[in-house]
Amino acid sequence: MKRRTKVFLLVSGLLVAAAASTVGVLTVALAKVLDPYDYCATGYSPLVVPCALHWSSRTTTQGTPAIPSNTPPKFQGSYTDKTAWAIADCPQNAIGRRLLCSVSSDAKPAEAASDDLVSGLPRPKPWVVTTGKSSRFIDAVHVETPLDLAGTLRFYREALAKRGWTENEGAIIERDKATIAFVTKDGPAQLRLTRQGDRTIADLSQSKPADADGDILPMPGQMRLRLGNGAKEAAVITVNQQTINLAAGAGESLTDDAHSGRKSPNGQEVNLPPGKYKVSLKLASGTAHNREFEFAAGETWGLVVGKDGTPLPVQLY
Repeated sequence: MKRRTKVFLLVSGLLVAAAASTVGVLTVALAKVLDPYDYCATGYSPLVVPCALHWSSRTTTQGTPAIPSNTPPKFQGSYTDKTAWAIADCPQNAIGRRLLCSVSSDAKPAEAASDDLVSGLPRPKPWVVTTGKSSRFIDAVHVETPLDLAGTLRFYREALAKRGWTENEGAIIERDKATIAFVTKDGPAQLRLTRQGDRTIADLSQSKPADADGDILPMPGQMRLRLGNGAKEAAVITVNQQTINLAAGAGESLTDDAHSGRKSPNGQEVNLPPGKYKVSLKLASGTAHNREFEFAAGETWGLVVGKDGTPLPVQLY
């Protein structure tokens, strides 16, 4: 049995649009009802910088086998796979972005935004893009912030120390990147920071002790990249000189089964050697984005085309 829920919010100053099975326009007084934990509080003024929020949940429950068997089925229970992402609607031009979505050099230490909606992991503010995943395999959050790398690193070290996480030896701290492994009571975790253009990219993940198979695992020595389209128009993604066409909404959920982590049937995926990759996304309307991502061996990621073609990385394993 599968159950899926999806919610989309657009917080834009005085109006909130909510889309689930119906679409309506509500006053800002109801924003707290729809977003009670301020997940869409970017750190910028909502009167100037709107926020788009997507949240989905998929539950898989093992039922009674249709064909009787003398071998009792292995009990698997219920599993829930939750995904969320949010985008601050910053201006696309450099001047507008610098005026409305930047941080001054003499800014105070980074403040905490609300914890990620699905993983419960910490996020700094301000931020411009954030994604989260919670499944039987992983809790993960991806944050893109205009804060410098040093400030972002300081925020996470303080926030994670308060949670009782302990840093392993061998942390790699450089001017434009950092990688730290942690020991937690719930399993191993890793923080990876990179500086790219005008933003710092933070990926924080905590692995869970769940059995995995070929539905979610990458090939040995490689990484697996799933591609989905959350936009309302067709999109083309080019990665590692491979071009993938995705219809509107194709593979948006990335996974089709909360227990196995199986790929969505209308999504696409590629296996790649670990390393850095230039990725281009282009919508049918002509909007295009170019980014660079770094993936490690043994990881499975999703990359969703978001609102206005914004690339949305989601760590799956």
